[in-house]
Amino acid sequence: MSNQSKLGNTVRSYNLVPGWAKLPADLDFGYTHGIVVDQEDNVYVFHTGKPSMFKFNQDGQFLEAWGEEFEGGAHGFYLNKEQDGEYLYVTDTARCNVVKMDLSGKHLLTLETPDRADIYNEELKFVPTDVAVSANGDIYVADGYGQSWIHQYTTAGEYIRSWGGKGTEYGQLNCPHGISIDTRSGEEEVYVADRGNHRIQVFTLQGDFKRVIVDDLDMPCSFYFQDDEVYLPDLDSRITILDKNDRLICHLGEDQQAYKQTGWPNLPKTYYRDNKFSSPHGVCVDSHGSVYVAEWIFDGRVTKLSRS
Repeated sequence: MSNQSKLGNTVRSYNLVPGWAKLPADLDFGYTHGIVVDQEDNVYVFHTGKPSMFKFNQDGQFLEAWGEEFEGGAHGFYLNKEQDGEYLYVTDTARCNVVKMDLSGKHLLTLETPDRADIYNEELKFVPTDVAVSANGDIYVADGYGQSWIHQYTTAGEYIRSWGGKGTEYGQLNCPHGISIDTRSGEEEVYVADRGNHRIQVFTLQGDFKRVIVDDLDMPCSFYFQDDEVYLPDLDSRITILDKNDRLICHLGEDQQAYKQTGWPNLPKTYYRDNKFSSPHGVCVDSHGSVYVAEWIFDGRVTKLSRS
């Protein structure tokens, strides 16, 4: 296999699976923002085109599409395994809401702008970018493109509390673009991709600041936890994998020139290389350890890497 088809380092490496996502001729990607995998290793891609939800099997064969209502706003994407099945949680930056759905796209819960007049008004908008769910069903929403707050709700959508606000001090946030619940330590912690501050902040479930992670990070977008590891799409052109102590295992597809190009992320087609990323925005890992990456590019880009 050529070097162009390998990604990683001597500790961890992957093989590129070229041309993985096989779209029907009448469908196209918009900006591919989110990607998740279900228990059967089917892969769902959330993008800004119409319809906005595409489903593939692990071999990249197209299965179905839905989600016309998210056109132009499809952004954050999370799949949660609950007692009675698997559910999709999405954020819509155009309609400024969060929606919980079943795997067929039926809407089950919608969260709109929090009733916090001290934070939001006609000029100061709520623009959620990601969502996470704790073991007890509480829902955590990151207002990444709005006012840089984290909002917590019950499983029924009842408001509990908020924390954050724009700033650079610990506990303050600047574009909390991604949010996830980490259980690797044996207790639940809230991980926030504080993208504008080039760091991860870790909080208790009640929003109390615990620690900050800054090493080997640039523009972290979101998280995918698999066993003792966390996979991070770094918008500045790489995927980062950290171990259980949040120390670097490897970067995948790093291209330190891509995000410096004029017009990035929408670069000429001749620029893109299969083994290099330009603007990773979403990542997930299937049961075989294969990594799927969705990039923030106007006509979409989805990549599959199989474990070497």
